[in-house]
Amino acid sequence: MNSNPITEHREAQPYAAVRMQVAIPFGKFLQPAWSKVHNWLTEQGLSHGPAIIRYLTTDMSTKLDIDVGFVIERAIPGADRVMTDVLPAGQYATLRYTGAYKGKGIFKASGTLIEWVKENAAVWKISTIDGVEWWDSRVEWFLSDPDTEPDPHNYQTKLTFLLADGK
Repeated sequence: MNSNPITEHREAQPYAAVRMQVAIPFGKFLQPAWSKVHNWLTEQGLSHGPAIIRYLTTDMSTKLDIDVGFVIERAIPGADRVMTDVLPAGQYATLRYTGAYKGKGIFKASGTLIEWVKENAAVWKISTIDGVEWWDSRVEWFLSDPDTEPDPHNYQTKLTFLLADGK
């Protein structure tokens, strides 16, 4: 189940993550990456917010470039295979998906958001480098913790895709 897509202004948000290139399906790589980042943040004495996947490239026919980690309160230097970066401030197309993290639900929710942006004549903030599209900010925010919410049908994921030129 999806909420209606909307646009919203979002402030810059620092995060810590493991950057990787993965082929679809890539689910088996997520938990080890989140564990590594969580453990590293704990060693730094820092807590974190929701788990995220930031999609840097999205060509489904090849390997995707993604960051897998957590949002953090403040920017810090990365180390030990954990990098840090900042999601840029700006106008985002957003949608909230309710349902299991596994399966095609989130994929279909992304398709819904992409179609909505096309229908509303908006444009993504992307760059093309060597023929590959790089997204400035395309993020899945995993708002529900499976350790505290046992029913996958109640899981909440927010999709936020940065728009160009404030559109």
